[in-house]
Parts: sequence; C-alpha cells; structure tokens
Amino acid sequence: MRNWLIATLLLLLVAGDAVAQRRAAKHSTRGIRQSGWAVMGQDSTLQVDILPVYVFNKKADLRRYRRLVDAVKKVYPLAQIAKQKMHDMEGELLTLSKKEQRKYIRQCYKQILDEYTPVAKRMTRTQGRVLVKLIDRETDYTAYEVIREFRGGFVASFWQGIGRIFGHNLKSEYDKENEDRVLEQIVLYYEAGLL
Repeated sequence: MRNWLIATLLLLLVAGDAVAQRRAAKHSTRGIRQSGWAVMGQDSTLQVDILPVYVFNKKADLRRYRRLVDAVKKVYPLAQIAKQKMHDMEGELLTLSKKEQRKYIRQCYKQILDEYTPVAKRMTRTQGRVLVKLIDRETDYTAYEVIREFRGGFVASFWQGIGRIFGHNLKSEYDKENEDRVLEQIVLYYEAGLL
C-alpha cells in the first residue's frame, strides 16, 4: 500500500511539472516567443523571437489599434466559417442543375440570415469593415463578388450602394502589403495565439 501511495505521488508531481511547463510555454511573455534551443559547443542557449513593437505618438492611435485587435478577435472566427461555408457551397453547386442551384442558394441564404443576423446586428462599424476585409483575405473574393456570384448583380449593386452610404466599400480588396499591413500583423498574432 505504501509503495502504491509513493508511486502515485511521484506520478502526480511529474505530471504537474509537465503541465506547468506546457502552460509556461503557452503563456509566454508578451512580445517574446520561444522558438527552441540552440547548442553551441557544450553550451545550450534559448532562442527567442522578439515580435515588433508598435509605438504610438497619440492615445487616439493606440485606441484605434486596440479597437482593431478587439474586432479581429470577434470577427476572425466568422471569416473562417464564411470560408468553409463558401467552399462547401461551391462543391455542392457543381453537382446541381441551374434550377436546383437557385433553390439551394435561397435555402443557404435563409439559413445564414437566421443564424448570423443576431451576430451582425451587434457588430460595430469597425468590426463590419474588418469582417469584409477578412472575408476577402480568406476567400480571395471581395464581398461584392461573393454577393454577385450567389445573389446576382442587382442585389450586389444594391448592397454596395447601402454600404457606400455608411462608409463601407464592398469592392475593396485586402492589401496585406500596404493598406492592411497592420491588420495582417494582428491576424498573424491571433493565429499564433499571441493575442
């Protein structure tokens, strides 16, 4: 009985230490990511990647950046879902006739409206803009092209007009090199689990 108790305690200590090490590696210091160990001669050194640090001159710029980070955290999963649904729809549409395609698109449209209208109603303008950009990033189609493909040119033009009234452009493309480079960096941090 005594040996069993000692073995159990040792097992718990070893398992607890492994869990603590995984947590420490997972939740590393902000801005630093451990990338591994390097052995030089007889010494081993820890290799660390230091992430770029943004410096803001104005508090308004920092607030805008934080708002963008919060928007990505909320909207990126929706963009992933949109990518998956669009992929599934494209695969299904290839097997259907024209009449069945229209029926299938209407059915999917109603399902998406029922499921995501409550979420979309609670979005801010910033989150809406980020969602449009991320859908373009994930699917390689602008929001206008998606609407035109699945709902028609007239409906796409209507929503483009409504979007322009409120300051959105459904035809805007994701430009990770220039206009959207900060957004791309935030998305990469989010995907890496650093946010």
